[in-house]
Amino acid sequence: MISPLLPYAMRGAIWYQGESNAGRAYQYRKLFPAMINSWRKAWGQGDFPFLFVQLANFTPTFPEPRESAWAELREAQTMTLSLPNTGMAVIIDIGEAGDIHPRNKQDVGKRLGLQAEKIVYGREVAASGPMYESMQIEEGKIRIKFKHADNGLSAKDGDLKGFAIAGEDHKFVWANAVIEGDSVVVSAEGVAKPAAVRYAWDDNPVCNLYNGAGLPACPFRTDDWPGKTINEK
Repeated sequence: MISPLLPYAMRGAIWYQGESNAGRAYQYRKLFPAMINSWRKAWGQGDFPFLFVQLANFTPTFPEPRESAWAELREAQTMTLSLPNTGMAVIIDIGEAGDIHPRNKQDVGKRLGLQAEKIVYGREVAASGPMYESMQIEEGKIRIKFKHADNGLSAKDGDLKGFAIAGEDHKFVWANAVIEGDSVVVSAEGVAKPAAVRYAWDDNPVCNLYNGAGLPACPFRTDDWPGKTINEK
């Protein structure tokens, strides 16, 4: 459908999609970057800026940690940031449980605008919320370090929520999470030897980690255990 546009010069692209691919999220790890590369090749203008919106929160909230196709699709979108000149707006906090097309597009536009300021125009702005960087196991706890913790990490509206932890049995439970500088220390009673942490890992998670710029943390997991959509092609 973009073929008629190919003769025209363009400055960059904004992409807002992914819901229909959630059932094949592992496939999206290859499909989405392949599409971006194909567009760049077709236009012949080099690695033009490609900004995209991560899936919003949607559907009812579940009381316990679980596997999630939507979380896996968000993970595939985050992986696509490995391509040059790409940026992602995280909107895990402004979706609606009963509407796959949430009404709040104002903040979507603002967050895309921040990405454009940084990537396209080279301005020194905080364009991203906290992003998972590394994990370290410390005597029954796991320390998660973040990039883009601009002006510090904070929990919005109360205690930090959205973190789950598991041992080698792969059974996740809600965790106690405490902010320490640019990291979060995660633990739970009954998980003496933790192996992995997940944050905002559901279709519509309850989560509230932000940076000082007021931008939400990107959902993530530290494990690479087989997911819900790994066998879907």
